Amino acid sequence: MADKAQFWNKIAPKYARDPIKDMESYEITLNKTRGYLRADHAVLEIGAGTGSTALLLAGECAHITATDLSEKMLEVGRERAWNDGVGNISFEVRSAEDMPEGPFDVVLAHNILHLVEDLPSVLARAHAVLKPGGVLVSKTFVKPMSGLHLEYRVMKLALPIMQFFGKAPFVAFHTRAAFEAAFADAGFEIVESGHFPVGQERLYTVARKT
Repeated sequence: MADKAQFWNKIAPKYARDPIKDMESYEITLNKTRGYLRADHAVLEIGAGTGSTALLLAGECAHITATDLSEKMLEVGRERAWNDGVGNISFEVRSAEDMPEGPFDVVLAHNILHLVEDLPSVLARAHAVLKPGGVLVSKTFVKPMSGLHLEYRVMKLALPIMQFFGKAPFVAFHTRAAFEAAFADAGFEIVESGHFPVGQERLYTVARKT
């Protein structure tokens, strides 16, 4: 865990400066996620990073607990929340597996589940901290249907070298079918799942605790 935290702490300043690469997809994700939030909801976000998503969704719910492995990432989030006058977000240093007890109405897991090494354990923990009928909202990189997808082929070739030199984190290459099956195994019912917009390599999935 310490090595993982060190990696994300090291890149935190650059991560905070860099603009969002695909703003269209990000806006779609935010708008779709807003549809699952209510003013009285307690929300947990795992892998919250610098708090960008939490800050944009804070006005849609009662409180967000934003967690991340990186203290440096969360420092940026706390500063942004202070500067923006947002008072209903708490920031906690936690791994994705180490979720607070809750209970929560919604768990957000945007761009994090492909970075965890034990997906079943993370999904089981999310199920445990959700209220009955609560939802897990994720956006996750999944293996493209076609092995000829250029970005995927480049990443598969380059990733082991970058990881060897400490320049990239662990990345899981789940197929969509295997990823969705993991939700069912953890006791979730998938409410919606798809690529928005079409062609986007990250899968937006909403699953309800049954």
